[in-house]
Amino acid sequence: MAKKEAAKKAPTKTEILTSIAEKTELSKKQVGSVLDALADEIKKSLSNRGAGVFAIPGLVKIEKRKVPARPARKNVPNPFKPGELMNVAAKPASTKIKVRPLKNLKSFV
Repeated sequence: MAKKEAAKKAPTKTEILTSIAEKTELSKKQVGSVLDALADEIKKSLSNRGAGVFAIPGLVKIEKRKVPARPARKNVPNPFKPGELMNVAAKPASTKIKVRPLKNLKSFV
């Protein structure tokens, strides 16, 4: 039997900090503070007072979407068992986050 290779894992936060620190000649602590500041800016933009959209130019666009409430429905045809009827429960309103890749990120792959 052929020997399977170990699955590749995503880099850890420490590995990312070390890699960026080496490339930019900054300390790991400085790179960590930059990432923390970026997270704060994203949080501020997506908060109730923010614009609801945050873009990292050339990489990703993060959007906040409000999903309206859905009412309960009775006697709806069951898509999995034709001929049967089912009840669908109500869903409350919610807020979803959508992350879209931009053109440059797509070109990396």
